[in-house]
Amino acid sequence: MTNRRVGEVMTGEVVQARRDTPFKELVRLLDEHRIGGVPVVDDDDKVVGVVSGTDLVRRQARGGGPEASAGVTATALMSTPAITVHPEQSVPQAARLLERHGIERLPVVDEEDRLIGIATRRDLLRVFLRSDGDIARQVADEVGAAGAGLPPGDVRVAVRDGVVTLSGRVERRSQVLDAVRSVWRLEGVVGVVGGLSYQVDDCAPGGTADAPLRR
Repeated sequence: MTNRRVGEVMTGEVVQARRDTPFKELVRLLDEHRIGGVPVVDDDDKVVGVVSGTDLVRRQARGGGPEASAGVTATALMSTPAITVHPEQSVPQAARLLERHGIERLPVVDEEDRLIGIATRRDLLRVFLRSDGDIARQVADEVGAAGAGLPPGDVRVAVRDGVVTLSGRVERRSQVLDAVRSVWRLEGVVGVVGGLSYQVDDCAPGGTADAPLRR
């Protein structure tokens, strides 16, 4: 079984701040975009911290009012080091990070720690909201003529807690791969168990009969 990846559910357009972003501008960003926090990046777009609404309120409580916060920038307010996640990490792994650190959002970074997206608690939980029955009906449609092009009845679909199991036998291995890719695109699918077999491996020279899908 494989799990959905953070890169599939993250938000790509990220509201962000710089080290020198002033207090008032941070407040404006959170209010204007109706968000709970922003990642702070350096001149290379690498994430150096996160400023949340809680950080801003805490500063106000300590500082004695707006005037006292006039010269305060993101550097003094941000939580650091930032807890980040990579796009290839699984949704369950990211959810565990949120719970472990008691935070609401995870900046998504590339191999060089540059910001490429944001994954909020809502983004990660959204994949769990659909019922298994609803998912199963859409999966059946996707692997049929409108999806992977498989005749009705060739593939059996079972869904439990968002995990889709595909079983049955098809003609070509490429049909198996197309079916799995089609299923992964569906909202609510958190895992796919490959139980399909195929008669001919049309993805490799020579072809192999009656080979099960291995994942």
